[in-house]
Amino acid sequence: MSMPHSSSSTTSSSTKRKEIYKYQAPWPLYSMNWSVRPDKRFRLALGSFVEEYNNKVQIISLDEETSEFSAKSTFDHPYPTTKIMWIPDSKGVYPDLLATSDFCAPLTSFDWNEVDPNLIGTSSIDTTCTIWGLETGQVLGRVNEVSGHVKTQLIAHDKDPQHTPLLRLAWNKQDPNYLATVAMDACEVIILDVRVPCTPVARLNNHRACVNGIAWAPHSSCHICTAGDDHQALIWDIQQMPRAIEDPILAYTAAEGEVNQIQWGATQPDWIAICYNRHTEILRV
Repeated sequence: MSMPHSSSSTTSSSTKRKEIYKYQAPWPLYSMNWSVRPDKRFRLALGSFVEEYNNKVQIISLDEETSEFSAKSTFDHPYPTTKIMWIPDSKGVYPDLLATSDFCAPLTSFDWNEVDPNLIGTSSIDTTCTIWGLETGQVLGRVNEVSGHVKTQLIAHDKDPQHTPLLRLAWNKQDPNYLATVAMDACEVIILDVRVPCTPVARLNNHRACVNGIAWAPHSSCHICTAGDDHQALIWDIQQMPRAIEDPILAYTAAEGEVNQIQWGATQPDWIAICYNRHTEILRV
């Protein structure tokens, strides 16, 4: 795999298949995620970051003939979205749903275990990851009462939990035993094993400023990408765990701003999306 080194290297329209596609939103962006529908390969949901109550969620799609992104839908959202997820339904059996979370303490983020859909992981301001087991009806078309029980709690800190809230959480898409998480203002990503809840199995710490985003590869249990305020998006190979992971295998620099979010293409693992300032870029890796 290779990764482009600058966002200005592939602006020529003469390139048959560009390595980078770029979209500029009307407002600063904070959250973003890929659609998982195979028939919507280059569709993404974006969440604004405006420091007031009224924020936006926008659906964009890439026209592969013109190589241009366009907005397909925009709707209001109370406060900025901290996380956006499309329903994990790659076969298109269920309604085309989109879920969001906002700034509502104590939970800061969430992720759905795609290997075992009965499990949801949440991160919180007291540095605790909680794994929830869900019991719900099978019919998605009507409103069901959903209940949950706490399956286990993972401790992702060695500092005062009152001062280091967890910012992000991401579940390994191929191996349900592993979670990645990052604390607020931290320069490292911590990999946790739910079978050994109190001891991190790896620390990824090559970022030179705080980490803002983490995403596992959809096709591999040992690859993860991270992004941060140092303008970098990094891809890591963690198959040598529990031995120390020294360096990423690929790096990309977004020269124009701090990277607020990173997501790996759900249906096409050769593409990664990042957000910085008002821009979204999708990168071929």
